[in-house]
Amino acid sequence: MSKSSIVIIIYIIGLIFGALVLDMWSAETSPKALLGIGWTALFLIGLYFAEKNEKK
Repeated sequence: MSKSSIVIIIYIIGLIFGALVLDMWSAETSPKALLGIGWTALFLIGLYFAEKNEKK
């Protein structure tokens, strides 16, 4: 399994955790929404480095 696939799987598990446990997508806007933005930023950084290391 490639590193980028592992990063994507971890991201999806994190989204499911955020949706079910933290209730990030509720009607109320709160600072929890920033967690979703931060999680996506970490996903993009992880995906960038995973792809960068695979091409070497």
